[in-house]
Amino acid sequence: MDTNIIARVSSQGNLEIPDEVLVKLQPLTEYEVLIKEDEIVFKKIPKQLAWAELSAKISGLGEDAKQPSLQEISEIVREIKRERHHKP
Repeated sequence: MDTNIIARVSSQGNLEIPDEVLVKLQPLTEYEVLIKEDEIVFKKIPKQLAWAELSAKISGLGEDAKQPSLQEISEIVREIKRERHHKP
């Protein structure tokens, strides 16, 4: 959804960001500023997770019912090796 909101630069050179925009900006989040000929774009930089955060997210997902067992993976590998060995 595109919304047109007007921001102004003060006489001191400060960008006055309207409240409707400020509520969309997240504290302690970094934004890449893309400067083009006639526009300036703020693009949120995705936060990289620390190992502990990533591990916690993965643990929270639980077991994957479609995850093959180690035995099933081993059988797939053996079958592929057999196929490759018997190829002309």
